[in-house]
Amino acid sequence: MSTHNAYYIPHKATWPIIGTVGLFIMLAGFANFLNGSSIGPGMMILGLLVFIFMLAGWFTLQSLESEYGMYNTQVGISYRMGMMWFIFSEVMFFSVFFGALWYTRNLSVPWLAEGVTGEMLHKGFEAVWPTNGPAHLIGGKPSPDGEFEPMGAWGLAFLNTLILLSSGVTCTWAHHGLLAGKRQQLIQGLIATVTLGFLFVGLQAYEYHEAYTEMGLTLGTGIYGSTFFMLTGFHGFHVCVGAIILSTVLFRSWRGHFKPENHFAFEAAAWYWHFVDVVWLGLFVFVYLL
Repeated sequence: MSTHNAYYIPHKATWPIIGTVGLFIMLAGFANFLNGSSIGPGMMILGLLVFIFMLAGWFTLQSLESEYGMYNTQVGISYRMGMMWFIFSEVMFFSVFFGALWYTRNLSVPWLAEGVTGEMLHKGFEAVWPTNGPAHLIGGKPSPDGEFEPMGAWGLAFLNTLILLSSGVTCTWAHHGLLAGKRQQLIQGLIATVTLGFLFVGLQAYEYHEAYTEMGLTLGTGIYGSTFFMLTGFHGFHVCVGAIILSTVLFRSWRGHFKPENHFAFEAAAWYWHFVDVVWLGLFVFVYLL
């Protein structure tokens, strides 16, 4: 870390503007896609490419500034505070989703079953979790009874739990290698972490396929289906983002970046990854087990 007293301020701020343009094009394309416009998919792809270009350029600039020693201790503190607030915002993000699940399961469902309210919903409604959702498709055909099979905890969900916990261990092992100056251990630990992360995402995609085609569990399967896919889907997105970030850290490690005394990019990625691990433990208990 640089010891100069001046707080480093970039001369230009073009990358945020480019990123904003990319997001605008991508969201405009998505809006057109939802409204049946033929230009929607093309705009979404173009916006995504612009956004990826921004990420590559901004990350490259930041890594070069760091490696050239342009950041002093105060800049490092600013980065750490920014990452802490970002993770706090993510904690609040998932807290709302967990709160919605708790409210629905413990308050809304019993209220709806009281008196004649249950009869106003659909025949046979009971205050149990998971609730029976509306009619849906099973194997491409309408379900005769409108029921679905809840997602079990001891199949892919448990396997994914072991995978994600193992990835937390390999990430910590890589960090210890970096602190000890053992670059080979750092790289091997990151390779294992990234591999396990993408394996988790792949198995979750397979779980979703089974839910839609074999179990009748979809986003339209009542409140159980919507909360299940909302919580697990957003978490899967965060795992994918974390694996991409760790892949960038892995690439930089191959290039010889990071030193025991200067490696905040690795620390930020590790913090984010451990946050993802902890959230999944909560998901496994409250979504799959209870």
